[in-house]
Amino acid sequence: MNKPIVIIGMGQLAGVLATAFLRNGRPVFPIIRKMKMSEEVNAVPDPEMVIVAVAKKDLKAVMEDIPEQWRDKLVLIQNELLPGDWTTFDITDPTILSVWFEKKKGMDYNPVLPSPVFGPHADLIAESLQAIEIPCRVVGSMDDMISELVAKNVFVITINICGLALPEGTTTSMLWEKDRDLAAAVADNVIDIQEHITGRKYDRSQLMEGLEKGLYGDPAHKCKGRSAQGRLDRILEIADKTGLRIKSIRELAVGG
Repeated sequence: MNKPIVIIGMGQLAGVLATAFLRNGRPVFPIIRKMKMSEEVNAVPDPEMVIVAVAKKDLKAVMEDIPEQWRDKLVLIQNELLPGDWTTFDITDPTILSVWFEKKKGMDYNPVLPSPVFGPHADLIAESLQAIEIPCRVVGSMDDMISELVAKNVFVITINICGLALPEGTTTSMLWEKDRDLAAAVADNVIDIQEHITGRKYDRSQLMEGLEKGLYGDPAHKCKGRSAQGRLDRILEIADKTGLRIKSIRELAVGG
């Protein structure tokens, strides 16, 4: 039998990944809230990989508790993910998946764009997702993967922050067609934050093109998700600590 794949956190996206691995003949070992990793590592001391599938707000606490035996097998899939989320814990070679499919309760999974992945387990993840018809592409380097993370962050943070200020039910296509200037201004501020955190510069025109592709990848997608306020709060906290102006986001937050 193939080695088991540990999945920490069994939410909607984790369920899709579990289905993909099982379809590909890979056993899955779930870790849910009431289970302690320090105990479960005895049951699975040498897994194929360990997928951390918790929300961004829970990531730090989970990373602090990862058993030593699992640290070199990690796969990270969170939105808002950036290198500091793993280097802080001396994780040097994780597999990173930027998820461009969604899964909500009561609905089937919905691919928006091909999901990029990089790292030691990238091929197995891509193969497994493609087995359930979710497009996935392996990128060539960690630098490329970081750029992919930034692109996804620009998309998800922009639509969520704009969604907080726009009428309930505003979709991504409506945002671009009716409030493009607002979306562009917020995205520009989000890029400022991403550049500051990563210490890198990015091609803004390319990121804006990527934003538009995401907006029309699922044109009926609602801008304001349940994580929107938390994302706005985190952006404002980062800006306050770093002194970044992010004028458009601040004005929107006050107006909203």
